[in-house]
Amino acid sequence: MDLGPTIGHIKDYIGQDVTMNGWLYNRRGSKKIQFLQFRDGSGIVQACVFKGEASDEIFQTASELTQESSITLTGKVVKDDRSPIGAEIHVSDITVHTLANDYPIAIADQNPNPDFLLSNRHLWIRSRKQHALLRVRAYVVNRLRNWLDDHDFTLTDTPIFTPNACEGTSTLFEVNYNDDTKAYLSQSGQLYGEAAAQAFGKIYCFGPTFRAEKSSTRKHLREFWMLEPEIAYASIEDVMDVEEQMVSDVVQDVLKNRRAELELLEADIDMLSNVKAPFKRLHYLEAVEIIRGHGVEMEDMDDFGAPQEEALMKEFNAPVFVHRFPTAIKAFYMARDPEDERFTLSADLMAGNGVEICGGGARCWDLEWLESQIDSHQLKQEDFKWYLDLRRYGGQPSAGFGLGLERFVGWITGVKHVRECIPFPRTLKRINP
Repeated sequence: MDLGPTIGHIKDYIGQDVTMNGWLYNRRGSKKIQFLQFRDGSGIVQACVFKGEASDEIFQTASELTQESSITLTGKVVKDDRSPIGAEIHVSDITVHTLANDYPIAIADQNPNPDFLLSNRHLWIRSRKQHALLRVRAYVVNRLRNWLDDHDFTLTDTPIFTPNACEGTSTLFEVNYNDDTKAYLSQSGQLYGEAAAQAFGKIYCFGPTFRAEKSSTRKHLREFWMLEPEIAYASIEDVMDVEEQMVSDVVQDVLKNRRAELELLEADIDMLSNVKAPFKRLHYLEAVEIIRGHGVEMEDMDDFGAPQEEALMKEFNAPVFVHRFPTAIKAFYMARDPEDERFTLSADLMAGNGVEICGGGARCWDLEWLESQIDSHQLKQEDFKWYLDLRRYGGQPSAGFGLGLERFVGWITGVKHVRECIPFPRTLKRINP
């Protein structure tokens, strides 16, 4: 199906007359010419309406257009080396579908208020930076999927309704599944990913996940998207190898093919250029010493918070793995380090500004130990019978990881808050629009 020319491919139509549907992004003009910034979702092009070339009626229509009016333009595509996209349109006809009211985002741009912008997210995503950010997100999703597909991973969709917790009971959203059954919105597809890996060897799931934790930091959403590869017969070292190669390949691909958007967003191009495998790997205890060396307090065998993560990354200009976190702070399914059972075979990938973009490790396949861990985490054995069956029928060493899409996109683009890295964010205090 051919829907006609788009601004994204406007240079292909130089010298031709085109008709295009879209919206007025901005307008300025004089008595002799009107300059229309015209957008169609694929880009923005300057459309010029010259008095004397266009009819008086069309020129008057152009001079009365308001921001975000929906219009159809007809005109000739003309080469213009001064334009960022190399062309402009000389307009001969305009059809107005809706003449927009005073556009509220235009006012907010002069004195931006985050709460106002988020309340008008349905309009805010039309602005240049938000539009560029979400185009980068879409491209990152595509490249992540393609990378895994090209490396023989099988996409396996996992359920959003689950009968039990995966990460912890305090962060669950409970829903009524039917009259006498409770269900929960998925915290992770990982447990089901392990089952799929025993069928296919290498799999990934990619979908929305939900956390009910009472966090309202710049790194947290209540609904976010997570990529979760799982690999049978893999070690913690294997998954770190996969993570660093996938992350570095995707970052370099984005840098090459979405550079215009990155520059508009003022991303750190030099930093992204340094994102190349291999990444440095630190034992948890080594990382703790670096953190304390920066004057940040930390209890022995405690988890990292934002101050610790940010202090650690002051040392590095590229992503870093921290591996072998303490057993007491990790999920029930994480394998113990056979060389020191105080620690797990786990690994987090830390990036600039203290953002954890990946977390994962080796899965426990010792049935007796796993049963004891389920008890110690105050979970119900019967809820995990099917999961324990994976150890009874063909259990093997395996490993995997989860990549938080919004954190990954935020780090690449330099956007501080993950709420801008998803079209319609769901945070602790926001469920609209």
